[in-house]
Amino acid sequence: MFRQRKPKRFNYNPRFSNENEEMSSDNEAQGSKEFLKEWREARRGKRKSRPIISMRTLLIVLVLLLICMYVLERKYIQ
Repeated sequence: MFRQRKPKRFNYNPRFSNENEEMSSDNEAQGSKEFLKEWREARRGKRKSRPIISMRTLLIVLVLLLICMYVLERKYIQ
């Protein structure tokens, strides 16, 4: 019915595609294993950050807020 356009095609060479053709699949697998090993070690080295407000503090604040709301409601209703 309607004539659809064909997808555009561009002539470009990927930046890193031809550089590593010399590497065999064994070397690539070994390189990726080394990368994963280094990445895991670096990840383990990072300290896990603690939350800014602990769950216990948050619960205490919530309970105090509910008590205050209850007291203020009772005070102004009467």
